[in-house]
Amino acid sequence: MARSSEVVPFGATPAAVFDVACRLAESGGSLPAEITEAARAVAGLVGSSPPDQVRSALEKLITAPHADDGLQWLHEAGVLQQVLPELDATVNFSQEAGRRHKDVWEHTKQVVTQSSAQPIVRWAALLHDIGKVATRVMLSDGKVTFHRHAEVGARLFDALARRLGFARSERKRIRFLIVNHLRANAYESEWTDAAVRRFDREMGDALPDLIELSRADVTSARPGRRQEAARNIEALLQRIAVVRELDARMPPLPPGVGNAIMEAFAIPPSRRVGELRKLCEDAIEQGELLERQPVEYYVDFLKRQGISGDKP
Repeated sequence: MARSSEVVPFGATPAAVFDVACRLAESGGSLPAEITEAARAVAGLVGSSPPDQVRSALEKLITAPHADDGLQWLHEAGVLQQVLPELDATVNFSQEAGRRHKDVWEHTKQVVTQSSAQPIVRWAALLHDIGKVATRVMLSDGKVTFHRHAEVGARLFDALARRLGFARSERKRIRFLIVNHLRANAYESEWTDAAVRRFDREMGDALPDLIELSRADVTSARPGRRQEAARNIEALLQRIAVVRELDARMPPLPPGVGNAIMEAFAIPPSRRVGELRKLCEDAIEQGELLERQPVEYYVDFLKRQGISGDKP
């Protein structure tokens, strides 16, 4: 239902267009056609506004309670195509033939409103699937694939971030979330402790933001699927906590390995000892070696690799 009284008066200027969009994102609802047409008439001018003004206005909009309504109006007014053409390209872009709820644009708006209203998380939610347009492949069996869409989306974001003048720290974090947005929801109980540890280490301090994005990135029409996804995320967080606690008590590579390496290969304390320890740590991480075994187990592994004290 229109709530135009909450967003007028309206002057057809770029600043006014953004003001209307942001107010709509706060109040929700829709606007009369004449306001949308007035905004469409100056859409080109909006697109040429100073980058910091565009970025600031968009950030205010996407962190509002009804960001989906504000975004939809920007599209209808032709403004989205001017300021975020990479996102506008996802409108009516199907992820699966014949299923409206699989439309990338509709999915994106839902992810934005479902995510935590933190600017970094909301930007990542807004842009996480922009790589799907360039990577969609329709298979003969009717299935659709989007291989490497996260990486392609991150490259599109690079250009977008430069265009809108994101700060380096913001750009780095948003890009990281776009690249990795699929990883948490890919968790399976069969993951080894090494795989959980590697995931935790690679996500680093971005883990909380990634978890927020991953929770929001489930928009299935089936309640059971949403509940299953939520349980999966919680199971991953529990595994991370367990592995962290275990590692704090006893590291994957037990104490004494360094001394055993020096004795076995007749080398003094040096960088070389650290390099050989790192080979063992990498092998544990890749699942080639077990964790927390007697030191001789790791020395034998190095010997099988043809390792000597002075060269690999």
